[in-house]
Amino acid sequence: MPHPRPLDVITIGRSSVDLYGAQVGGRLEDMGSFQKYIGGSPTNIAAGTARLGLKSALITRVGDEHMGRFIREELAKEGVDTRGVKTDPERLTALVLLGIRDDKQFPLIFYRENCADMALCEDDINEPFIAEARSVVATGTHLSHPRTEAAVLKALTLARKHGLQTALDIDYRPNLWGLAGHGDGESRFIESAQVTVKLQATLHLFDLIVGTEEEFHIAGGTTDTIAALRAVRAVSNATLVCKRGPMGAAAFTGAIPDSLDDGQTGPGFPIEVFNVLGAGDGFMSGLLKGWLDGEPWPTALTYANACGAFAVSRHGCTPAYPSWEELQFFLNRGVVTPALRKDAALEQIHWATNRHRDLSTMRVFAFDHRMQLEQMEGATPQKIGAFKELCLKAALKTANGQPGYGILCDSRLGRDALFQAAGTGLWIGRPVEWPGSRPLTLEPELGPDFGGLQEWPLEHVVKVLCFTHPDDDADTKANQEDTVRRLFHACRRNRLEMLLEVIPSKVAPTDDQTSATIIQRFYDLGIYPDWWKLEPFTTDAAWTNACAAITRNDPHTRGVVVLGLDASEADLAISLALAARQPLVKGFAIGRTIFGDAARAWLKGEMTDSAAVAQMSERYARLAALWDSKRKDVAPMGGKK
Repeated sequence: MPHPRPLDVITIGRSSVDLYGAQVGGRLEDMGSFQKYIGGSPTNIAAGTARLGLKSALITRVGDEHMGRFIREELAKEGVDTRGVKTDPERLTALVLLGIRDDKQFPLIFYRENCADMALCEDDINEPFIAEARSVVATGTHLSHPRTEAAVLKALTLARKHGLQTALDIDYRPNLWGLAGHGDGESRFIESAQVTVKLQATLHLFDLIVGTEEEFHIAGGTTDTIAALRAVRAVSNATLVCKRGPMGAAAFTGAIPDSLDDGQTGPGFPIEVFNVLGAGDGFMSGLLKGWLDGEPWPTALTYANACGAFAVSRHGCTPAYPSWEELQFFLNRGVVTPALRKDAALEQIHWATNRHRDLSTMRVFAFDHRMQLEQMEGATPQKIGAFKELCLKAALKTANGQPGYGILCDSRLGRDALFQAAGTGLWIGRPVEWPGSRPLTLEPELGPDFGGLQEWPLEHVVKVLCFTHPDDDADTKANQEDTVRRLFHACRRNRLEMLLEVIPSKVAPTDDQTSATIIQRFYDLGIYPDWWKLEPFTTDAAWTNACAAITRNDPHTRGVVVLGLDASEADLAISLALAARQPLVKGFAIGRTIFGDAARAWLKGEMTDSAAVAQMSERYARLAALWDSKRKDVAPMGGKK
């Protein structure tokens, strides 16, 4: 039964941008590149619980700059309520540089001098906002400074006033308490009577307290774990959850027994230790899911241990955390390989169920054409580039800031338009195939190892067109399949979505099974495109067969868009009406029907810029309206978007 309060959990405290060394097995000094993720325990927990289906929110501060906006945007993508994220006009967002040396060393540097989140104050705590939630979760770092401590205590007091559950992740970082130098970020324990006193003064405010054995040592003032837990129990009636690494965790709801083994436990998982950073936040996310759902402690601890295992075995913190679907799959199937990041089935579910952005409707203006434009009278590379900028203007005019619109644009002739599209809200697909090539070859800018994808913004979707047919000869088939397979893995390696377009009708005769056969073949090769782009079939059977082949292999697919093949608007009306009957078809990606006449006239100097934009925008708008009208009665379908 849904809880009447709109939020399940509010976390409060640190927020940062994690710059995670991409190289593994060396010193931080030798890292050559970094992956950028959101970080900070409360931020990680807010995102981790949202992935598990809880309605989460975060109270913190970020800077009024690019990194602060990045945190906001990423949280919004994860479904986290950001009303409690304040923008600090004076301070910068905190940064963390970190890396993976080996299974025991994880070099870490906090860049937090006068950072935004440490300026959190009592005025940032809004009582009506707190009252919307079922629980408040605090982390230990923000008890280290009088200003942030006051903000946390106010939030906890209000939580108590309004009947919320409260939880503490001790999250002890000695150097953030001023007990270790800047270069000792990975240090997890330094004895401090002052810190112990400070923590014990607040422990009575919590219903749940979570920490490693070392974190309970600082909370309890002794390195004897049982004695430390008993010291905490002396000042708090909270459920105490002690994390024990590969041995799992134990929960204590009453008196502390003589052995940790006598607590309530959930199973641990035999996972390769790859990256322990962020594992505690993953653990906390799973624990909160079980706790707030009212599960018994062994079940909640199972969730927690599993979520911690995901973090241990993957790169990064928040990016490693599972979706609810992924967690259930893992618990039902079990561990196949200790290195979860190398488990292909699990990684596919992880990728597919943690995608961002609602793309249930796709009205895409495709002007990634190169060869067709180069063949037009008056065409030069410079003029084609300028025309593609007009195409972008037409797309933006039609979209008018509304969701569900996108473009396909290349970087060889359409570079300026492509770059201008960044941040506009348009979905952006970018082709990689050499126009008209068969066997498939790719644009030279990608390089022989596809290293050029490293330069792509993460919002760009890799689009590849393959002219393929089930009756292809063995050499052609092997050549094309190898190219697509290597491209697919390069996309995943670079965190880019992929759209696979197949056009068999240009190769040989087709029937109602042709495209379905091609689709199944690619899945058999281990290729899971995020999107399919298919030609407009003329029968319901062809559509049914193709869509069935996709959903049978990938129930979480983004879906299908229909291409136009330079058809007239009248013919497109017929084909789009047929496609709209398939819930898996999200929309269209059409080009020459929209821009063909304008391009021919403009390139010859027979049409002005404004007239070209107006004509293309009108045609694009008509196709969008046509799709919407055909689609309005079809129920939505597909995986998480």
